Amino acid sequence: MDALEIKGLCKSYSKKFELKDISFSVPMGCAVGLVGENGAGKSTTIALINDMIEKDSGTVKVLGEDNSSAEFRSVREMTGTVLDEACFPDGLRVSQVGKVCSGIFANWDREAFRSHVERFDLPDDRKFKDFSRGMKMKLSLAVALSHGAKLLILDEATGGLDPIARDELISELADFISDGQHAILLSSHIISDIEKLCDRIVFIHRGKMMFDKSRQELLESAGGRNLEEVILDMVRGERQ
Repeated sequence: MDALEIKGLCKSYSKKFELKDISFSVPMGCAVGLVGENGAGKSTTIALINDMIEKDSGTVKVLGEDNSSAEFRSVREMTGTVLDEACFPDGLRVSQVGKVCSGIFANWDREAFRSHVERFDLPDDRKFKDFSRGMKMKLSLAVALSHGAKLLILDEATGGLDPIARDELISELADFISDGQHAILLSSHIISDIEKLCDRIVFIHRGKMMFDKSRQELLESAGGRNLEEVILDMVRGERQ
């Protein structure tokens, strides 16, 4: 079973932006990278996956359930979503976030949360409002990794992290999918992170899906260039 299956997904915002006919899947045991320039439609796609906004047409299945069905509620807890802006009450400390989440998620793992908090070096003597962007992102990731999620949906999750923290996170995400029973959709403009983790890459440009190819296929056609150079060349070509 695919962890995520998208077919013919469309969303229009009047004349301002249109997401057209997006189709791809994320198999179990895999990480798929969603790349594109700012405003390409990556965040819109993730919002549609999570049923945060209403799609115009197309279908989204998460862990086998259509995200517009009543049954989707049964799999929501098995997905962990990290958006590019972390959202927790400003006055909460890390330990308080853990207590709140224990009342939200039936499968909340207190020890896993504590372990991730320690690994990410998050202080409990500061309120969320005083965290840096990188610290806020780490807290969101700690929550996403602590309630038994089968699918992680990450929107610019490595943004705001220093290179060492990004490498540590990529290593942890690789461990997450190593048993073949978990999957990741990672949206990022940091192509080097995508290259390190992702098995397949979906490229969206101005709301249109340009390709869905394996990392190996892209690298073999790169002629000695790295993945970032290949994708940048494609973006430049589309702009001409």
